[in-house]
Amino acid sequence: MEAPTTRNRILEAAAGLFRREGFNGASMQDLAAVVGITKSTVYHHFPSKQALLSEILEHTVDRVTPALEAIAEADLPAAARLRQAVARHIVELIHDQDNVACFIEEGRFLAPEYRQSHIAKRDRYEQHFRRIVADGIRAGEFQQLDVRLASLAVLGMCNSVAAWYRPDRDLGPDEIAEQFGELAVRALLSPDRAQDGPVDRGSRG
Repeated sequence: MEAPTTRNRILEAAAGLFRREGFNGASMQDLAAVVGITKSTVYHHFPSKQALLSEILEHTVDRVTPALEAIAEADLPAAARLRQAVARHIVELIHDQDNVACFIEEGRFLAPEYRQSHIAKRDRYEQHFRRIVADGIRAGEFQQLDVRLASLAVLGMCNSVAAWYRPDRDLGPDEIAEQFGELAVRALLSPDRAQDGPVDRGSRG
């Protein structure tokens, strides 16, 4: 396996440092010490701490959004798509925990020149969940709920994993993903569908 570049080492270390110390609590000197390089080397790759945070957030959402979009557009019942979307979100979150935690918690500290792009990409990501929920409501699979609130509730449940997941004490990513997917679907199901028996799972994502 090819050794990570200095730039990638900085990005990885920064995500972990921002997650532990918070964006405002971590300095570029702290980051340089973690990576084992000089502060000037950090600035050679990233002109500012803001630029560094922006790239962490952009990388996170750009990597995951295409897969979520494919799930949202799949020719499957909404319940099956929601289960897959939640599962993908959870698995990616756990595998990239530092970056996703930064995306969830630290994006609010972006300066205006970076914030607009971040919000647009975040909203595009959330829109795929809203589409699935709206499709489920129209099809009678899900209860008549406010689409935005229902989607935010599902994402909030999923994002909580970033705060508590520990690989040495919790279930594996796939097991957590499956259970959270089931919880999300069962929470939104219309009463009639909930009484019908097993929910259509579709093909696994």
